Amino acid sequence: MKERMNYKKNMSLNNMDTITGIDQEISIDNKQSTDKVVEIQNLAHFFGRGELKKQILFDINLTLKTGEVVILKGPSGSGKTTLLTLMGGLRSPQEGSLKVLDSELVGARKHRLVEIRRNIGYIFQAHNLLHSLTARQNVQMSLELHNHLSAQEMKAQSITILEAVGLGEHINYYPKNLSGGQKQRVAIARALVSHPKLVLADEPTAALDSKTGRDVVDLMQKLAREQGCTILIVTHDNRILDVADRIVELDDGRITVNIEN
Repeated sequence: MKERMNYKKNMSLNNMDTITGIDQEISIDNKQSTDKVVEIQNLAHFFGRGELKKQILFDINLTLKTGEVVILKGPSGSGKTTLLTLMGGLRSPQEGSLKVLDSELVGARKHRLVEIRRNIGYIFQAHNLLHSLTARQNVQMSLELHNHLSAQEMKAQSITILEAVGLGEHINYYPKNLSGGQKQRVAIARALVSHPKLVLADEPTAALDSKTGRDVVDLMQKLAREQGCTILIVTHDNRILDVADRIVELDDGRITVNIEN
């Protein structure tokens, strides 16, 4: 119970792993919104201060449109994860312009970043499931961040999404009794249960064998298409490039490739 309460508290503030969101919980003017889910212009980012200050991203210009599946690739240390976390409101952008769902994140206050995060699903290499909770309870935790659903509705939605990812027979299993692929499917269900506008996936197949990894990205693509959300996948796995509508490549903090697939 203590773990569950601490988890919920941290998720509400700045958790970087499993926050997902529901459209109604963010103030967006539908009349003014466009098909641009993410719009980045001249973005730069730095780590450190003074003599230790180092620029990580240089003049990034990128747009993600509604319903797109975009793969972001590049060598280790090129800035991929940094860019993903900036898009997800997990870090505060410093220079340039970064708009997510028509909201400018450069200069945004912390509470505004929290609101943005509630409309984003996150999937990371480490599934980050709570070992003391069942698959259904792990998924349901995302819905418990929002107070307009009843407990019965949250449970029903959690079971439905687990069935959609092929875990209908495993809803009451604990993570220790699930395979690596099954754990990642729970993570996908957790990210998508709230029907987010944007899903950010950082190396979702890195810890999986080739077949399981392929099954996972195919599932992500299928469910996202059904929900109409945008997916950005950071990966080194060239075997999954064909799922993308567009491929973007970073090298030394600069976009060097941005092509339709």
